[in-house]
Amino acid sequence: MKLFSLPLLFGAPQGTGGAPATGMEQIISFAPFILIIAIFYFLIIRPQNKKQKETQRMLNELKKGDRVVTVGGVHGTITTIRDSSVVLKVDDNVKIEFNRSAVASVTHVAKEEKPEAQIEDNSSSAGN
Repeated sequence: MKLFSLPLLFGAPQGTGGAPATGMEQIISFAPFILIIAIFYFLIIRPQNKKQKETQRMLNELKKGDRVVTVGGVHGTITTIRDSSVVLKVDDNVKIEFNRSAVASVTHVAKEEKPEAQIEDNSSSAGN
């Protein structure tokens, strides 16, 4: 068998003879690409955006007294909060300043302090 007869064995390509594809055929040909984009959105992009929003909310809600862990693994308690940084107390007389973005997670949330007037009212009513 000669090499030039090989394409003849496969036959002519099936189709409309070079006529332009109709609208439905174009949609069907793009369906795999649309499906791949949808899969990427629901498996990669959407969860990443959700995690980023949760992290930003956590960083905005930081307050004095929260116990946190930094991305470097340093555990500490927030003593001071500034615009773009936090000061952590990691040991007695040891304080380190970190960027807010370096806080990876909050391990223990500080309890809300009651104003002193409410504390006195509660103690006086308990004695009556």
